[in-house]
Amino acid sequence: MSQVGAPQGRTWAGSSRSPRSRTLRSVATLTSAVLAVTVLAGCSSDEDADGAPAAAQDNAPTARSLVDDGGTLRWAVDALPATFNAFQADADATTNRVAGAALPALHTLDERGRPRLNPDYLETAEVVETEPRQVVLYKLNQQAVWSDGREIGAADFVAQWRALSGRDTAYWTARNAGYERIEKIEKGKNDLEVRVTFAKPYADWRSLFTPLYPKQVMGSPNSFNDGARTTLKVTAGPFLLRGVDRKTGDLTLTRNPRWWGRPAKLDSLVLRAVPRADREAALAGGKLDLAEIDRSTAERIALALKDADAGRSGAQAAQLHGPGSAITPGKALGSWALAHGADEELASEVKAARAENKAAAARYAAAQDALAGYVVRKSLEPAYTQLSLNGESGPLADERVRRAVARAIDRRELAESVLKPLGLPSDPPGSHLALAGQAAYADSSDALGDQDTKEARALLADAGWVPGGARKKPAGTKAGSEAGTKAKTAEEADSKKKAEKSDTASDDGLYIVGDDKPGERPAAPRIGPGGPETGTRVLAPAPAAARQSAALLARAEALDTGARAAAGPGNAKPDKGVAGAYAPLGSAAPAAVPAASQALGKDGKALSLRFVLPSGPGSETLRSVGDRIVRMLDAVGIRTEITKVSDESFFKDHIASGDYDLALYSWPASAFPATDARPIFAKPEPASDGSLLVEQNYSRVGTDRIDQLFDQAAGTLDEEEAGDLIRQADARIWAAAGSIPLYQRPQLVAARQDVVNAGAWGFAAPQYQDIGFKKSETTKGSPSNR
Repeated sequence: MSQVGAPQGRTWAGSSRSPRSRTLRSVATLTSAVLAVTVLAGCSSDEDADGAPAAAQDNAPTARSLVDDGGTLRWAVDALPATFNAFQADADATTNRVAGAALPALHTLDERGRPRLNPDYLETAEVVETEPRQVVLYKLNQQAVWSDGREIGAADFVAQWRALSGRDTAYWTARNAGYERIEKIEKGKNDLEVRVTFAKPYADWRSLFTPLYPKQVMGSPNSFNDGARTTLKVTAGPFLLRGVDRKTGDLTLTRNPRWWGRPAKLDSLVLRAVPRADREAALAGGKLDLAEIDRSTAERIALALKDADAGRSGAQAAQLHGPGSAITPGKALGSWALAHGADEELASEVKAARAENKAAAARYAAAQDALAGYVVRKSLEPAYTQLSLNGESGPLADERVRRAVARAIDRRELAESVLKPLGLPSDPPGSHLALAGQAAYADSSDALGDQDTKEARALLADAGWVPGGARKKPAGTKAGSEAGTKAKTAEEADSKKKAEKSDTASDDGLYIVGDDKPGERPAAPRIGPGGPETGTRVLAPAPAAARQSAALLARAEALDTGARAAAGPGNAKPDKGVAGAYAPLGSAAPAAVPAASQALGKDGKALSLRFVLPSGPGSETLRSVGDRIVRMLDAVGIRTEITKVSDESFFKDHIASGDYDLALYSWPASAFPATDARPIFAKPEPASDGSLLVEQNYSRVGTDRIDQLFDQAAGTLDEEEAGDLIRQADARIWAAAGSIPLYQRPQLVAARQDVVNAGAWGFAAPQYQDIGFKKSETTKGSPSNR
């Protein structure tokens, strides 16, 4: 919220003081798209929460009576799925799209990201007992049948529970969260009732059995592991899987003749594998009807529509702003003269160039005409992009340095740089666990504080990172050749380690912030004979770290205990942060601190962080944001070494393995954060081989208290209490400063102008049976020709 098949991280296995169920969420990275995710939402209360989504849906909602019956819609996907089993580790976004169209979803999400009972499959689903055990009673729609004619029933629920419970390791499952809490499943009063009894309370029970697979898939390890990888023989949705053509990259879904609900408007739905970088050309070539796109393609479509509205043809547009628009009459005449000159070799080259320019202008003109037939539908994706700070080792293992990085960054500026040009709301997210409009959403970012250069410098000073510190010898350094030899050996080892980590042997794509940068500010003048370190006194009292941590955690503790509410409305004051919570009280950076371009150091080492960014064509936005972050950190004396790596290796070789200091990637929001967000923020645990079990906590930063709050939230059936616990956990995640949410991702979808009930859905799940083409009075061509 992005590459398909990103690594899931090492999963908790076995028992210990804090056993964790296996819950894996696909990682969302890169600006191109979010990785395969099933979008989630806050608490499931039927009460309306305060606030609304930051951006509304944009999917051309149209009454079914105005939608044509028939036609084929071609919808771009990143790749054909490696498996059709959504519970396997290599499931991706296309896997989930197929599941949404062809398999039962007992609860779907509304426009506010709230799970809602799906009447196509359920009449009711509710907790009917809480003592001595939680019991959920499902009453199934009596018309609900699998495509082979068998009724959906308790046997399917039992098979899925057994496969995903984690008790039988022969099932190669990627996640089992929630299913391991089930004690038994049995038939109710009749075949249409299913009773699920939990061994211990589970707040997120609505997350279970979506999608629901037939017992033919879940009934045995062999069928689970292999039976649904290449096909889905039995389905129960408005569409069924007709086939996959891996040569053409097309996956075809056709209308399900046994579907009992509102019939699908389309005859067929083709999911076509088209890489993000190729989608503009595919749209211009008329090969797609619907596709998520990047900003540059959205701008190209907007320009084509502007030309069309102005009455300009594609050829006229090409002359105005196309490939040949910069050719003046004088240049054209000079080119013609050279093409017909006496120098035959030069004339041949010029003629070839002229022909290529003419062909390029013709292609541009044709593309402009074609792209004018599309519209860009936009909203905010239910995912946010974050800056991840790897706290496992190095300078960022010190929470003061992590907080300094966070305080140096202007999140609003970054959000506005991405979203404002698109005309989308640009308030930065205030939560790691929910987004604006969700019931669990609350802005807890004040637990860390807003951008404040002064506080950031003070935090760094307290951690010992000071101007000139790179030239200072650590206390107790030995004199003479022994010290010099050891320093040299350490330096060589460090250089060797950095070289081994580097993706390439060259400096291409790698630079040190402050080296050879345009507009670099000159270094501050030296103060005194020894430079800045001899002329500047930095205030950093010895007990500063303890006071700082105590104050910051006290702030989060206030949320735990409800102290803010207890203060009473009459005593409420604007919450602008706790004095001394971010830097030691009285240790604000002094006025004599050198200019920002003066790098910081400690014990003879410079403060430099390795910033890993993807280099692919769909990652321009991430790289632009990364450049802004570099400048912000530069302003407080933190130097940054940027390494650009291939999209394919970005997660596997860098994020999941911990080979980075700073990185940008995205996470989906969650309807069930107590379940789905826990592995992302769980405290890493040491493994027997000395490594860390990080689950999906790629920042390697966590606390026991955060884990406890997630466990408590998952175990209470009081939805108000669960929401409060989630907000408390979020405040502590902010305080730990392992990840900094920057902006909610834009969702840009190109759609043919006659495509309706499809586009930028935001939080909501697509209603596949309602997608189609608007009726012929406003549509060119007949459904059979689409």
